[in-house]
Amino acid sequence: MYTVLSTQNQAKRATLTTPHGIIETPCFMNVATIAAIKGAVSSQDLKEIGCQVALCNTYHLHLRPGESVVRDFGGLGSFMAWDGPTLTDSGGFQVFSLGALRKIKEEGVYFSSHIDGRKIFMGPEESMSIQHALGATIVMAFDECPPNPAERKYIIDSVDRTTRWLNRCIDHMKVIGSDQLLFAINQGGIYEDIRIEHAQRITEMDLPGYAIGGLAVGETHEEMYRILDCVVPHLPKNKPTYLMGVGTPENLLEAVSRGVDFFDCVLPARNGRHGHVYTSQGKLNLMNARFERDDAPIDAACGCPACKHHTRAYIRHLFKAKEMLALRLCVLHNLYFYNHLMADIRQAIDSGTFDRFKSKCLSEWANYTAHYR
Repeated sequence: MYTVLSTQNQAKRATLTTPHGIIETPCFMNVATIAAIKGAVSSQDLKEIGCQVALCNTYHLHLRPGESVVRDFGGLGSFMAWDGPTLTDSGGFQVFSLGALRKIKEEGVYFSSHIDGRKIFMGPEESMSIQHALGATIVMAFDECPPNPAERKYIIDSVDRTTRWLNRCIDHMKVIGSDQLLFAINQGGIYEDIRIEHAQRITEMDLPGYAIGGLAVGETHEEMYRILDCVVPHLPKNKPTYLMGVGTPENLLEAVSRGVDFFDCVLPARNGRHGHVYTSQGKLNLMNARFERDDAPIDAACGCPACKHHTRAYIRHLFKAKEMLALRLCVLHNLYFYNHLMADIRQAIDSGTFDRFKSKCLSEWANYTAHYR
């Protein structure tokens, strides 16, 4: 059950009640692609840093270790020792990113494994069956994520196919008796009219949630915000809205202000593994020489394990010495930052101060980044 608790303009503060716990939104979902966060971060760590949802990937888990292995261990929660909600991406984005390694047909997609080259087929029914075996709380419909840029005719054909695939996903969920929460995915590239029409078509299906896919794939931030402005008003207000694969802290604030509830992105973990960290003042690159003797924590306002116990100088030293602890500390810090940014956003919407909070963050981050560029 999805319940809107408070609003400020288009921004929503809500809860989604699931069989595996209540999700407070707006929410950032931590990307555990293969049932693990890259950077030696455990499920226990995720709980301690305020993570609500672990996001795993159907394609990768199907290839290794295989959904039957995960199922036999009791599903993703038991397998990765995570007792909160999980979401599985359908595998569509990963399959379609394979380029020459895949072939799209009406029945589904034929592709070669990026691990060993073996031939694999995945269609809507296969994706739903795999996600059912994985035992995720929220499952995503199998869709095509078209490239950007793409011709209008290609986008129209792709969106029509995605809609037909969504109907097959719904039908197969009934066949296998799944009570998981199925989210539809809105597509349409950067064409506003196609996006709106598709949003209206999938809204009629009255599903538990709705995602916006096919963004953050090469378009500018301004183009992404334009699409959100046009499509979010055509998705149901009484269902959660999920912006897939986005993004920077600035993106999160902008999207929340347009009515988005759920987010995921590899950015905080990936950047952390390279020494790029987010702070309440702005972004830092700990590899810079100016941090060699810096005895301050990454962020004095942060309560993560890295900031509680270690200095910028020490973490920089770990990176230079190629110690894995450097990656772990920075990934923990960045995920803590994202999760607590979302908590601050929720509090700001509750108190009616979100617009002021957003403006303050964007201004401070921009000034700090410009100063140290």
